[in-house]
Amino acid sequence: MDTSDFNIPRFLATQALFTDLSTEELARVAEGCQVRRLARGDTVFRYGEPCREFHVLVLGQVKLFALSPAGQEKVIELVQPGHSFAEALMFTDKPYILNAQALTNSLLLSVGKQVIVNEIGRDPRFSLRMLAGISRRLHGLVHDIETGALHTGMQRVIGYLLREHQVEDCSTGEVHIVSLPVSKATVASRLSLTPEYFSKVLHELESVNLIRIDKRDIHIVDVPGLARYGVQT
Repeated sequence: MDTSDFNIPRFLATQALFTDLSTEELARVAEGCQVRRLARGDTVFRYGEPCREFHVLVLGQVKLFALSPAGQEKVIELVQPGHSFAEALMFTDKPYILNAQALTNSLLLSVGKQVIVNEIGRDPRFSLRMLAGISRRLHGLVHDIETGALHTGMQRVIGYLLREHQVEDCSTGEVHIVSLPVSKATVASRLSLTPEYFSKVLHELESVNLIRIDKRDIHIVDVPGLARYGVQT
């Protein structure tokens, strides 16, 4: 996609934060936006850099991650198209506390802080929509922390594989395919597991005929059985 042809107001209108804005309001917000094309591996921002905008992923995938003093990477979140990030930090006047990197060729919309502040000044209801979006992200992160603290490694992997499936709706014997959007090492880091342990769990599940591994495609052979296995371990 040619960024010069990208219709920013039209895209903003599809996002929950901006759906109630008028055509004039969307045009004003668009003036404070920048569209960026990213190649795989490109940096969106680095820890310690000033945060003067938040971002909405249009196409592709971005990972948010932290680095230990020894250089070990911990993936915090894998951002999918249509999702925003860094909006809460933008209001603190503090630098980025994480790193962000494109995992695939991506298209990113960055929304400047000042244009958001201006819209909040014009209509305080805009701030409520921002708070709602930030709260949803916080709820998701708290859920992830609870999962990591209270569930075993096996349960975390099974939960990841079943995250888009309702067990009661998957009892027909149909094989469901989960395509890992990134490398196994990245998914393992997201689940607070080592790559070796993540692979060990997958092979254990394969050995008991619950899944079949085909590179990045995980074929779930028995969805209810996989869910029961997670409860038992």
